[in-house]
Amino acid sequence: MRVTAVIIRILRQFVRDKRTLGLMIIAPILILTLMNVVFADQEQTLEIGLVGEAQRLELRLQEGNIQVILLETEAQGWKKVRDSEMDAFLTTDKVVLEGSDPSVNRAILQKIHALVQPAEDNGKQLDIQYAYGSDAMEMFDNIGPFLIVFFVFFFVFLIAGVSFLRERTSGTLERLMATPIKRWELVLGYVAGFGIFTLIQSSIIVLFTIYILDIQMAGSIFSILFVTFTVAITALTLGTLLSAFARNELQMIQFIPLVVVPQVFFSGLFSIEAMPDWLQKISLIMPLTYAGGAMKDIMIRGKGLEEIVGNVLLLFGFSLLFILLNIRALKKYRPT
Repeated sequence: MRVTAVIIRILRQFVRDKRTLGLMIIAPILILTLMNVVFADQEQTLEIGLVGEAQRLELRLQEGNIQVILLETEAQGWKKVRDSEMDAFLTTDKVVLEGSDPSVNRAILQKIHALVQPAEDNGKQLDIQYAYGSDAMEMFDNIGPFLIVFFVFFFVFLIAGVSFLRERTSGTLERLMATPIKRWELVLGYVAGFGIFTLIQSSIIVLFTIYILDIQMAGSIFSILFVTFTVAITALTLGTLLSAFARNELQMIQFIPLVVVPQVFFSGLFSIEAMPDWLQKISLIMPLTYAGGAMKDIMIRGKGLEEIVGNVLLLFGFSLLFILLNIRALKKYRPT
């Protein structure tokens, strides 16, 4: 009987907490559906250019997931692979790979080696060149930039959200709101205060990944730190915003499968180009889409801040939006 009483109490508790009950069902279904769509369409189309005499391979290459692009000059090929508009181009004596994704490199080389046998060209081997990276590039070098921004985003979001929530549940926020401080001053103060710690945390994560784990880094360390700090501020402002809608730590953690986990699929860890069009449009409202792209451009392609300024401005835009919404959310504690 006592066991039955405990069971009934637990069931009543879940029934009363409709948010937890709904999340237990909706979150797994949402994530599994997302994974099904993402992984079902992960066959990426490979874009390969042909220059000069190599264009005789056009019909033999045009099959499956390969799109052939005919080029007039080798300079056109170099420009397209450096702008990441094409995965590789082929001439009579060499193949040039964009190089930032080892799995794409392997797929292209396997295809080309199957078509171009040394015997067809007097025994000469094709010279393999890379616009970015090299044949020594490992899978971790490719996914490392995305993992850095994801883990920074995840932990800053969680810690900022729970910390701001405790300020509210402990009564500290109410006491502060009883002072002449304005809502925008309070929000900016919290962002700046937490921001100092996120700056330290982001710097440690980046330096550990680069100098201890020895991940490939083609760009500037200061550019990497700047983008990582920008991502941390975005996560910080989003975490403090959503904490206004949680009554306890459990409810704050419940935002993770709905807000953080889906962004894994749009951080660049998986090919966004291979996703359905409607899913690609969703990626436009995900901060990690721009953070992952910026980090890949810096760490693998060696680009500078001036070349990723669009992504950085969008991250600042997300942060500004979350700050403004947070100021508005505090209105329920004090109208002014």
